[in-house]
Parts: sequence; structure tokens; C-alpha cells
Amino acid sequence: MNKCEVKEHWGIVYVPDKPPFPLHQQPTVKVHAAVIDPKHANTLVRKLNQILPLENLRHVKRVRKQVLDEGGIRLSMMLCLADESDDTQLEIIPQEIVDLINLYKLETFITKVCKYAPISKEEWIEQSKLWPTSYHPPTYNISGITGFSEEESLSVCTFMKQALDLSKCECQIVNAAIIVDPSTNYIIAHARDQVNSCSCFINHEHDVMVSCLNPWQWCNENSSSCSWHPLRHAAIVAIENSSERDRRLFPGSGLDESTDHLEHDLMLKKQKTECVKKEVVDSQSNNSLTELTRPYLCTGYDIYLVWEPCAMCAMALVHQRVKRIFYAFPNRKTGALGSVDRLQGEKSLNHHYAVFQVMLPQEKNPLINI
Repeated sequence: MNKCEVKEHWGIVYVPDKPPFPLHQQPTVKVHAAVIDPKHANTLVRKLNQILPLENLRHVKRVRKQVLDEGGIRLSMMLCLADESDDTQLEIIPQEIVDLINLYKLETFITKVCKYAPISKEEWIEQSKLWPTSYHPPTYNISGITGFSEEESLSVCTFMKQALDLSKCECQIVNAAIIVDPSTNYIIAHARDQVNSCSCFINHEHDVMVSCLNPWQWCNENSSSCSWHPLRHAAIVAIENSSERDRRLFPGSGLDESTDHLEHDLMLKKQKTECVKKEVVDSQSNNSLTELTRPYLCTGYDIYLVWEPCAMCAMALVHQRVKRIFYAFPNRKTGALGSVDRLQGEKSLNHHYAVFQVMLPQEKNPLINI
């Protein structure tokens, strides 16, 4: 887990693709192994990789080298998976492995290896006590996974503060989203929850009405004075606002009746590096003539959310090609990026983003008593 401390005790914590396990409770699987003659090591490794490559245990090394007390060396080789329910049944070993055991007169034994690849150096050290494993530090081309500079950390905390301020809607606390282009630090779009805009239930100092925390909350609202829509979560509305901004800045890229939707999407992908000059009128550009790149959806953008998004919002951000997601508060009920699920680690998706939780100092947390 990557944590970068900033002023006022803010912190940025990387949320990995899979849940971390306690160092001394690493999940394991049983395997058949055998002590081998060192002169047969290369031949056996080659044959085993052809017969049974063990795709799900690529992080585990086939051979374990042990230095004996008397100074000698003993090599052990992992052969195949063992039955988790019975340590003695050799008949479950594939016939090709049995043939190798008989050919090289191997004495087999059952041991444990770690089921998952290590995600930190500490996990790697602990796993290697059972059987040697490989550790590959993160090499993603996404800034922040391997650490933030002080300047980057301050920028992240500044945008999160803005999202927190945006979440305070009259006497309610709702979810808020800010989409940022990290290459320019410009805010592309921002939004709050628009699932419910009632004022009739404001009875406390702070009422928490966060769509992602309770996606079905709108079903319980019976007041005809409410203006709501069940899908207008903060992230969804921010995406819509970003799209509206693109249509305003790039009017020539819109659809007409004769344009096929797929053809239009392909056209935008080809044109996403095309630059045009537009006079950007907002608080950041100060009416200056700025060169903009025609965007494709939200490719390469960051989004700051006060609450961890639900599955619907998280998938919408996958489809938008967002690069990084920052959120302040975990969503223990329906959170899709660390609390309940980890959608960022779903291999079947065609896009993956990095996820970070921004840890607030206690005095800055508006929900400390909620």
C-alpha cells in the first residue's frame, strides 16, 4: 500500500486491484513436490513446463534451493497441485507426472505455496518462507501508484478539498464529483448528486443523502415536491457535464442523422490528437486563447469523489476511460472500488484505472460525528 503524507496530515493511499491479506495469513494451496538431483533440474523444468505449466501459479518458482547445515545443497521441485482434502492420494497426480516420478525415481512430498502473487515487498518476504516466489513491483504507467511528489500530493488534496466543499448542499451532505485534466490541472466538470433535491426532510444539522451509499433510497421518497432521478449520481452527472463541455468546445464533432454511431466513435478516436484553438471562458483560463486537444470521452482524466462509487458509477468511469479515481470516504454498503468489490482488478474489462483513497485529517472530516 502506497501512502504519501502531506501537510496537515493528509494522506493518499493506493487501493490495490485485490484485497491485501495479513502478512502471516497469506492464502495457500497444496502442491506435490520432490527432491531432485541437480543434474536433472533443467530437463525436469523444461518437461514440467510443457506437461503442466501451472498458469495460476506463475509467481511460484518451480525449484527451491536449500543450503543444508553440513554445507550441501538440496533442490526441491514443484510438480503439480495436490488434493486439498487428502495428503496421501497419489492417484490424483496426472499420469504424465507419475511417469516422470517413476523415470527419475523421485520421492514426493506435499507442501504449501502461496496462492496469489505478492503485491508488496513485505508479502514477498513472507511468502518466500514457504516456497520461493517472484515479486514484480508495479510498473504501470500511471502516476501515483509508485508514489506522489510533494507537488502532486498538494494538487490532489486541493482538488479533494474542492469536492468536499461541493458536497455540502444547504443542510445536506451529498456526494460530489470533480473531473480534472491532470496535464493542465484544469477542472473539466463538476457535479453533485441529483437523485433527490427535497428540502422536506432537513431535520438535522447534517442529513447524509448520498446516492452511492443507498442507490435505492429514491424508492422510499413519496413527496411529490421532490425533483429526482434514480440514475443521477454525482459521477454520472459529472460525466454528462464533461460531455456537454466537449460538445460546446468542439461543435463540429456532433452527430447528424446520416452518421452511424460506430463510425462516429471511430472518427473521434482518430481525431483525439487533433488540436484546435478555442477561446475558453472560465475561471481558470481567464479568457485566454488556449490550445486544446480534442478529447475522446474522459481519456486520461482524474475524478475526485467524496464517496467511493457504487458499481454503476464505477462501470461508467470504465467506459469513460478515466485514468485515476480519488475518493475520500469508503462506501461499506455498495462500494465497488475497495469496500465490497474491486472492479479495478476485473481482468475481463477492456480498461483499467488506478484508485486512491485520500485520507483526511480528523479536523477536516465533515462526517466525524456522523
